[in-house]
Amino acid sequence: MSTPVHLTPTRRPAAVLASARQRREGSRTGGPYRNPAEHALLGIQAGAGNRAATAAVQRARAGGQGSAPQNSTAPAGAQKKNYRDRIAGLLDRFKKNLDPIDTFIKGVQTPANAGFTQQAAAAANEGLKHSAAASGTSAASGNLLTEATGTVVSGMDAYKNMKDARKHETGAGHHTAGKKAKVKGTDAVIGAAGSGAYSAAIAKEVTKIQKAADAAVASEASGIASASVAALKSVRSVFRVGGAARKYRKVKELGDPHLVHAESLARLNESREHANWAAAEAFVALDAYWKQDGEGRLELIGEAVDAAWEAMGEARDAAETLQRAERDVEKLNTVQGYAKKKQLTKIGKETVGGALGESTKAAAGVVTAVAAGTAGLASNPVGWGLAGAGAGLVLGVTLYKALRAATKRYEEVRRPEVWAPQGETPAEAASRSESLKHALKFWKKVSKGERQAMAREIYALAAGPHIPGSGGTTQEMRQSGMALLIALKAGPADHKLDEDAWVASLDDPAKTEAWIKEIAEQLASG
Repeated sequence: MSTPVHLTPTRRPAAVLASARQRREGSRTGGPYRNPAEHALLGIQAGAGNRAATAAVQRARAGGQGSAPQNSTAPAGAQKKNYRDRIAGLLDRFKKNLDPIDTFIKGVQTPANAGFTQQAAAAANEGLKHSAAASGTSAASGNLLTEATGTVVSGMDAYKNMKDARKHETGAGHHTAGKKAKVKGTDAVIGAAGSGAYSAAIAKEVTKIQKAADAAVASEASGIASASVAALKSVRSVFRVGGAARKYRKVKELGDPHLVHAESLARLNESREHANWAAAEAFVALDAYWKQDGEGRLELIGEAVDAAWEAMGEARDAAETLQRAERDVEKLNTVQGYAKKKQLTKIGKETVGGALGESTKAAAGVVTAVAAGTAGLASNPVGWGLAGAGAGLVLGVTLYKALRAATKRYEEVRRPEVWAPQGETPAEAASRSESLKHALKFWKKVSKGERQAMAREIYALAAGPHIPGSGGTTQEMRQSGMALLIALKAGPADHKLDEDAWVASLDDPAKTEAWIKEIAEQLASG
């Protein structure tokens, strides 16, 4: 991919022009700022978001070119669907290019603006106050662009998954699409509310720049809007934590596979020992016939050889069945541990970044509304502290997610053999530099990672005998695999199927891909 050209906008943003005009007026009136470094930083903040957003547009536009071939002979419905998918893909990539900018704004620029605003209010420095407002306008504009784009993308995803859920009606494909439709629909609603809150924040900062008489009213409205949205996100995180906790408990209730299957393994071991004794007795009989004389000796030897051969086969089959069961117990233990770890990780992320981070931001919004009649948010240490704490918690979780995703993308191409499907030739390992480049492609999802591998393992344990690689699974182990699927919210009731139809779907090779996708989604969700 060629490096995108960063074009310089011909028109400077209104907030930056206003800030520059205020600096000129300050120099003419003989009132220079007390700390030039602060104003230099504010100027950089005010323009950085706009330049980065322009670059993001160019990258998304470059990535969208040539992404789908033109087909003039295709039916009108197919062309319309292809056109809609191309728009959705372009918007999704544009949103992911904006996410790093949005993270910087929320975690760095907005708290810094709050600090400068407090300092300006304490020192009665009108110039610094207006510069901070200009930077705040730029920050809120960047947030609004990201939030509005995400709202459109979530809405399109929700609509697409709703159609997929209606098309499948039942089964794994229906449940996966239906759950995604609900999640994306909720994201769209919250995104629309967030867009309104950022619009109110822009209005608040603009009134500060213009020294409007209704600045207090705008500040109060902005505080109420931001508090409401943050509270809504916090409540959603609480529900997610509850769902993950319930799923964790259900998986834990399945028990230790080594203890659960101890009795069945003992029976298989006993069968193996009996088969070995039968084989030994058959060879003893064969040896006795070899030592006998008389008529019919060869016929007796032939029968003894057949009996010994059959006994050896039974002993071999019994040993292989026991070894397969022992391996399956280890696999079940591994996937259950992974499922519990994923739910604990989700509980931690949602608690820190959602329940705590967003509730702290909601408290900061309340302070904004209460203090609107005086100096507004961050004109007091309480508001500034809440804003910084909330932004810090959310930023920390976001950086953790980004680092984890980058590590997984690196491993995906650097060591493709680690999580490659069994029986499939892994792709050629990429070099270290190529792997690092792939890791930085934050807009790409991991398609062959640990979660997908664990989903394949769970499906192999629960699937029927007609699925390749699952024919030797014992009935007890298959029941445990099915119980794990039910604990992961992928059972018959979730798929709108009776138990027999649900079991039959697990034994249908045509539904293997849908099942693996469903299990991977349930491992990641609460």
